[in-house]
Amino acid sequence: MKIIYSDEHLHHAPQLEFNRGRMVPAFETPARAGNILEAVKAANLGPVEAPAAFPDASLQAVHSAAYLDFLSRVYDEWKALGREGDVLPMAWPLRRLPGNHVPDSLDGRLGFYSFDIGSPITAGTWAAARAAANVALTGAREIAAGAASAFALCRPPGHHAGTDFYGGYCYLNNAAIAAQFLRDAGAGRVAILDVDYHHGNGTQQIFYERADVLFASLHGDPAKAYPYFLGYADETGRGAGEGCNANFPLPEGTAWGGWSEALEAACRRIADYAPDALGVSLGVNTFQGDPISAFRLESDDYLRLGARLARLGRPTLFVMEGGYAVAEIGTNVANVLRGFEDAR
Repeated sequence: MKIIYSDEHLHHAPQLEFNRGRMVPAFETPARAGNILEAVKAANLGPVEAPAAFPDASLQAVHSAAYLDFLSRVYDEWKALGREGDVLPMAWPLRRLPGNHVPDSLDGRLGFYSFDIGSPITAGTWAAARAAANVALTGAREIAAGAASAFALCRPPGHHAGTDFYGGYCYLNNAAIAAQFLRDAGAGRVAILDVDYHHGNGTQQIFYERADVLFASLHGDPAKAYPYFLGYADETGRGAGEGCNANFPLPEGTAWGGWSEALEAACRRIADYAPDALGVSLGVNTFQGDPISAFRLESDDYLRLGARLARLGRPTLFVMEGGYAVAEIGTNVANVLRGFEDAR
C-alpha cells in the first residue's frame, strides 16, 4: 500500500479556534499528521511518496470556480484590510431569507462561503489544502492504475467542504475530488464510506443528486452532534441520486457492538451497489479518548474495521479525515490499514 504524504500541511497551523463560547487551542494541528506518518512507517505498510501536481480542473470538477478563487485570495485580502490573526467569519446568510447574492465585502463573502466560526484560515491554509487535494488525487491515480489500495494522508481534512463552502476544519473535499477523478478515469461507479464521527455533510451535498457515486456515512446523531443540519437517516438522495445516499446516525456513547452493526449495514449497501472503486473517508475520532467526539471505539477495533473493509473486495483509497486524540491517532490509523492489508 502506497502512502501519499506532503509536508505542505505544516503551513496550515492555526493556534486558536472558537469552541463553546471561547477561543481555545486548536484541535486540528500539524502533530496529527506527523504522528500518523510515524505510525504507518513503523508498521511497514508500504512506501511513502510525495504527491504529484494536478491541474486546477481537478478541483473545479467538484468545487465552484468562484469558491476556489475566494479560498486562494481570502487571507491576502484579510491582511490588506489591516486585520491581525487568522481569518474568521462573523455573519452568515439565513437559509429562510430570499436571494443568493455574493456580497462584495470580505466579511460578507466569508459568511457566504462558510458555515462555522471554528475553521481558521491562516497564511498557509490554501497551500496546505491544495497539497492535500494533490495527495488524494495521487492516491486516486494509483487506484485507477490498478493498485488494490492506497492511503492519502491528507491534512487539512475535507469531508465537511461542499461545492462552495468550508467548515469543520475542511476547505477542499479531498475524498470527493478523488472520487470524481476515479469516475473521470473510467470507473463506472464509486462508493464513499465515511467512518468519521462527524457526518460528511460536504460529501453528501456534492453527490446528493447523482447515481454514479454512493455515499454512506456512520456518524453521531445530528440531533446532538456537529455539524447538526445533515446526516439523518431519511436523507436518501434526490432525483437521479435517490437511493444513493445512506446515513447511519448513532447515539452518544456508541461502542464497537452498535457501531459494527451499522458498519455491516453500510457494507451491505456498498456490496449491493457493486462499485468499481471504494473511497474511505477515514476519521478515527470515533475513538473513546477523542476530545471532541462521543463514541467509544478502542484501538483494537480499528483492526476489525480494516478487515471488514477488505472483505468488500474493492480497490480502496483511504483518505484521512478527523481524529483529535493526538497521542493515539497514529496507532488507530495504522491499525485500520494493517487490518485491511492482513485480511486481503
